Amino acid sequence: MRSLLRKAPRRFSRLDRRLVRALSRVPGGSHDDFFRRLSAAANKGKLWFGIAAVMALFPGRTRRAALHGVLAQAVASAVTNLGFKALLPRARPLPEHLPAFRFVHPQPTSSSMPSGHSASAVAFALGAGLVRPGIGAALAPLAAGVAYSRVHTGAHWPSDVFFGSAIGAGAAMVTRKWWPVRPPFPEVRRTAVKAPELPEGDGLGIVVNTLGGSYAAETAAALGKVFPKAYIKEVDPEGNLTEVIARVATRPGIKALGVWGGDGTVGTAAAAAVEHSLPLLVLPGGTLNHFARDAGTPTLAAAVQAAANGEAARADVGMVSVERGLPEDPERLHLTMLNTASIGLYPNLVRRRELLQPALGKPLAGVVAMFRTFASGTPTTLTVNGVRHKVWILYIGRGRYYPRDHAPLVRPVLDDGLFDLRLITADESFARLRLLWAVLTGTVATSRITHLSESSSIRVEPGNSTMVLAVDGEAMPGVRGVEFSVLPGALTYYSPAA
Repeated sequence: MRSLLRKAPRRFSRLDRRLVRALSRVPGGSHDDFFRRLSAAANKGKLWFGIAAVMALFPGRTRRAALHGVLAQAVASAVTNLGFKALLPRARPLPEHLPAFRFVHPQPTSSSMPSGHSASAVAFALGAGLVRPGIGAALAPLAAGVAYSRVHTGAHWPSDVFFGSAIGAGAAMVTRKWWPVRPPFPEVRRTAVKAPELPEGDGLGIVVNTLGGSYAAETAAALGKVFPKAYIKEVDPEGNLTEVIARVATRPGIKALGVWGGDGTVGTAAAAAVEHSLPLLVLPGGTLNHFARDAGTPTLAAAVQAAANGEAARADVGMVSVERGLPEDPERLHLTMLNTASIGLYPNLVRRRELLQPALGKPLAGVVAMFRTFASGTPTTLTVNGVRHKVWILYIGRGRYYPRDHAPLVRPVLDDGLFDLRLITADESFARLRLLWAVLTGTVATSRITHLSESSSIRVEPGNSTMVLAVDGEAMPGVRGVEFSVLPGALTYYSPAA
């Protein structure tokens, strides 16, 4: 075994020289200039940084692929230049091995083993390809060309290039483990049921909250055009939303309850729909209306179609029991939760992200909002299902949300019988630095500060003071304890058939 290890370098050296001699017999031509220029373009990673800059102009997975490629390239370059080149000194090829006109000038003076250009090229192409396979396939020939150019121009031996390429591939795979590629979202699945058909809104009572963020004077009139036979009631700023919804729900001839407003308004309407056994038609309106998106009615046309055809589905409802007020005389409230609840800094994070999103795009807006929120915020002490934590964010989703990180976006299934519980904790030492580093590197989902779980019931209590609870976007201070439970399949909502 030792004899084989001693002979291995000599065998690689002989093979290198044999390959280079074969290459030296290839006639010269314009391809020599091409490979010299390609090799020079990749010096210090300039070629890959330029490609990454172009990719970063396109939001979403393309931008994430660029970041992943640059991160993999940085790891590969550091390992190659700071590690292996010092451990494996080796002389570079000489003019006697290749035609002198092919040599790159100036010839590098560092160790020939391994090839840093090859490591960076493979790391970037594979790292980007792990996120966007199509882009990775397009970059593969370019990366192979850069790697080959190092042999063609006499900068490296073939084994240097193979070893460097292996380092680059390893760096891409390691960074994928550290910064995982988001898995695809599950397909939307709904439990279809039949609801009353409402042609032209016949039998539909619609409540319009005039405090909705996108409300305009012509909103009710516009709804009247698409639902000419519906009863439409606007709630002015001084009106009691809960009472108005209850009156509309119990109005004679009403077969279904419609609602136009934000998440809080929709939650109030859902509670009335469950109480009075009415199907709910959620119309896209208000500052935020996540349930309309998840229900498949993000546009008015989709809502009209579902109502006219009687197409509907079932959804679970979260029941929230809140204790607030003085300890000796507590007040108990019972709320309906359709979407999310949160404690801690999450409401501030969402508010900042929504403000920044039009200018920066959602991914970058989320990072900036996280930095601003956690740089100035302080953690809250909470007991969650009997376990005490210092918490930056406690987030509860009614149903599994995706992606499984700090920025949940979509909910493919509305009747899974679960709460999606996410904690970002400050229990660890250097909590703020850990959090900001995780935000900067995009590793919040895989960091030790993040705890993901699912449960059908949750109990949360504050430490030595009260807490602020937000349910479906509506904040409630002075809370001394809260319990969450699921009411399975309690809500029927209109949703276009797939």
